[in-house]
Amino acid sequence: MLIDVKVPVLAESVAEATLLSWQKKVGDKVKRGDNLIDIETDKVTLEVSALNDGVIAEILKSDGETVLSDEVIAKIDTEAGASARPATTEQSKKPEQQSLPEMDMGKNKQDDLPKLSPAVRNLIEENNLTAKDIKHNNDRITKEDVLKHLGNIPITEASASAPAKETVPIPTPEKIAAPQTVEAKPQAETPAPIPMLTDTSDRPREVVPMTRLRKRAAERLLNAQHENALLTTFNEVNLKPVMDIRAKYKNDFEKTHGVKLGFMSFFTHAAVESLKKFPIINSSIDGDNIVYHGYFDIGIAVSSPRGLVVPILRDVDSMSLADIENQIRNYGEKARGGKLSLEDLTGGTFTITNGGVFGSLLSTPIINPPQSAILGMHSIQERPVAENGDVVIRPMMYIALSYDHRIIDGKDAVQFLVSIKQLLEDPARLLLKL
Repeated sequence: MLIDVKVPVLAESVAEATLLSWQKKVGDKVKRGDNLIDIETDKVTLEVSALNDGVIAEILKSDGETVLSDEVIAKIDTEAGASARPATTEQSKKPEQQSLPEMDMGKNKQDDLPKLSPAVRNLIEENNLTAKDIKHNNDRITKEDVLKHLGNIPITEASASAPAKETVPIPTPEKIAAPQTVEAKPQAETPAPIPMLTDTSDRPREVVPMTRLRKRAAERLLNAQHENALLTTFNEVNLKPVMDIRAKYKNDFEKTHGVKLGFMSFFTHAAVESLKKFPIINSSIDGDNIVYHGYFDIGIAVSSPRGLVVPILRDVDSMSLADIENQIRNYGEKARGGKLSLEDLTGGTFTITNGGVFGSLLSTPIINPPQSAILGMHSIQERPVAENGDVVIRPMMYIALSYDHRIIDGKDAVQFLVSIKQLLEDPARLLLKL
């Protein structure tokens, strides 16, 4: 009996997805639960698993193809015996798609192979490498892992294995005044490329297609700038009171709740209490209407190997500091392992991003539509400040609020940041909800 293998049902906001790399080929035996292929959407990477034991009878969509929700991509024969079924699809006839299991990437243990995107596989093959050569932190080898490995190879070896690059000689001084041209094959209705000067050495250059996540992020950020009246206001916070609390109670907190007490839970709580005072910050635009949200679903920007993702903490006003820290830790682990689901990333009424973990001192974050505002945290630095007429050194952080000026007035934005500042500089206000 032939069973269809389908693309998982995608969220309403996700129109299509891209097939990454088949883990099985036509004729392979599979068991229920085996991962057949990874699918990349605008937000997450999903695994498509076998729903039945059997043999891969047909593969209808190849690596890199675009697919739709619930589309059939392969068929499993549940009645096939132990003998491999002959290849019947065009994919099974492509030598380059059968070559990967034949390489040194663990050909006797197909299930132990690290996951490779098409771009990463090409990069490995172009540099005459194998997956075993490359150190990686999880079950997926990223482009960064490969580039890091290449950076540790002696120049002579890397140059010998790298493909030849096209270069344009640097003009001599006496020729600089003359226009420099590069011969190019004529193309219909295509303007001639602008000549670029490079040196004569064999300098490495790589062209890698954007991932679907990166393309979608770029599209959304560009639309946010074009379609919203963005403005950013700033303030600074003295974090000594919060740091004193953490220093005093961090050990007891971790023993009691099993998670470290960080800054993000304080900022998240302070943001929610401030959103209650200024509900316009927690709103969004729907056509000609303003939608005021009576709940607080806070997006927390998290770094992952695929880029920045924003999982959502639901109903934060009912969560404790420990609940927030636990949820953020869980999301961080899922993001690094590529395990975030569409549900984890859907919705949200307000976002917090912490560029300080990367060393950012000041920035203007871009809102995440349809949300109307985003809070940016930054590095903590000891700076001289005036207190009661004296100059003292305090751990200070700049905070930024980017907002849609179409519905949020500057007064509300400024007072919102002032509220966060007051709550963090006097944490008792958080407990008393003042």
